[in-house]
Amino acid sequence: MELGAKEEGKVLGCNSKKVKKVAILSTLAALLDDPILADVPKKPSLSDVDTLINLELGSAMCISIFKLDGTSFDVAVMNSATVKDLKLAIKKKVIELEQSKMGHRHIS
Repeated sequence: MELGAKEEGKVLGCNSKKVKKVAILSTLAALLDDPILADVPKKPSLSDVDTLINLELGSAMCISIFKLDGTSFDVAVMNSATVKDLKLAIKKKVIELEQSKMGHRHIS
C-alpha cells in the first residue's frame, strides 16, 4: 500500500513541478513585455542579465555598432571585456536579430 502512495506522490510532484515551471515562464514573459525591460533579450541567459545589471551599475559599457547597410544595434559588454568578448557579443546579437527576422539561421 505504501508503494502506491509513493508513486502517487511522485506523479503529483511531477505535475506540481510542471505547473510551477509554467507559472514562472508566464511571469517571466509578462516581465519581459514591460517597456522598462526592453533591452533584455527574449531568452536571456544569466550572463546577459548580469551584463545588463553591471551596465546599470556603471561597470559595463554599451557599444553602438553601425553596419554598412545603414542599420545599427547596441551591444553591452563589461568594462574588462577583451576583443574576443566583444566579437562574441556582436556575433550573438547578430544571430539574435537574424532569428527574430527570419527564424533559425546559422552565421559562420
